[in-house]
Amino acid sequence: MSVKVRFAPSPTGRLHVGNVRTALVNWLFAKGQGGQFVLRIDDTDLARSTPEFERGIEDDLTWLGLVWDERHNQSKRFDRYADAAERLKAAGRLYPCYETAEELDRRRKVQLSRGLPPIYDRAALKLTDAERARLEAEGRRPHWRFKLEGKRVAWEDLSRGHAEVDTASMSDPVLIREDGLYLYTLPSVVDDIDMGITHVIRGEDHVTNTGAQIEIFEALGGPVPGFAHMPLLVGADGEALSKRLGSLSIAEMRDQGYEPIAIVSHLGRIGTSDPLEVAASIQALGDSFAFDKMGRSPARYDVADLDRLNAQALHAMSYEAAQPRLRAMDCDLGRDFWDAVRPNLQKFADVADLARIVRGPITPVVEDQGFLDRAAELLPSDMDAGAWGAWTSAVKDVTGAKGKALFMPLRLALTGQAHGPDMAMLVPLIGRERIARRLKGETA
Repeated sequence: MSVKVRFAPSPTGRLHVGNVRTALVNWLFAKGQGGQFVLRIDDTDLARSTPEFERGIEDDLTWLGLVWDERHNQSKRFDRYADAAERLKAAGRLYPCYETAEELDRRRKVQLSRGLPPIYDRAALKLTDAERARLEAEGRRPHWRFKLEGKRVAWEDLSRGHAEVDTASMSDPVLIREDGLYLYTLPSVVDDIDMGITHVIRGEDHVTNTGAQIEIFEALGGPVPGFAHMPLLVGADGEALSKRLGSLSIAEMRDQGYEPIAIVSHLGRIGTSDPLEVAASIQALGDSFAFDKMGRSPARYDVADLDRLNAQALHAMSYEAAQPRLRAMDCDLGRDFWDAVRPNLQKFADVADLARIVRGPITPVVEDQGFLDRAAELLPSDMDAGAWGAWTSAVKDVTGAKGKALFMPLRLALTGQAHGPDMAMLVPLIGRERIARRLKGETA
């Protein structure tokens, strides 16, 4: 069987790490097996869905490398959902209910006070035609519930193993609201059938929903896909992540300078037995993906881990990959410059400050001008790859300085910083003339 999965975001906001992890795992599972990844925009809520958020979803997925093989908008498929609804009504599986939210809330409270489970009592099934007509004459419009069979629904979950849900313990789910709006469940099942989705992969908070959805698949005569329910994300402190935290949106993470491969490597490997390292590519991440590597405990999302992977991705980046971005920042000072600075990068934007060290101007930090004057007298005429070693050796012989007392005053004078790239690689890039001026304390 050829694998085909889907990611179905609603265009009512920007993507965040929680739903991107769902998209990513779907993509990794499919691409690791040569399958297909479908982007299905859940825009049935026409009042809240916007083209701007839809474009934002596409931009975020494309930037991360999660390219789709098919793309659909649910708002263009209302005729298919209406047809499915009529079939379910004809089969007696979709029935009208007229209770208001307040009435349903009162019933639940009464049931709880009596020690009963707060599930819908199917009172609407007892209404006569005359009673329904009277309610509609009063201005009430029905919402439509799917009649569950009240049985144990079992499946072999790719992530959790054997799973069962007793639909007798559930309320009949509402599939269509009073205003005619389709809720997520019916369009999702209809689309999965029509589009040949073989596996539904999502968070473990949907396990109970799966029991009802399997019954809808069966009622519509469609093949039931496989399911995988992943452990949810929690923060480094073990607390649940809020999907509404703006700092966790992909758009903001991009603005903060995180690399796509760092983000997908982080989200693709936390909570698994794989080492938390940057993958060579997103396809390599897919090739190594397997649900049996995924633990049962919540996956911990730690920004410190992401920062480490981001730095790791930059440290491994070739000059050829970096060059277009260096040019865009007016920081392309050549391969030697990139090789010198990349081990010190945490974010790509850091390269601008390091380019300034090479071409100036920077203000030297001078702690002992006398020491720098002596060092200037010993400055080699040819600042080649071996110049730093020869120069510092000569300064050491003349001044007696060694270790930090030798190297730190020179680094501060030449770079204005206490830490940074390997000086042996930097000095040929800075050049003798600029070095000489900085040793005098001049801004250069």
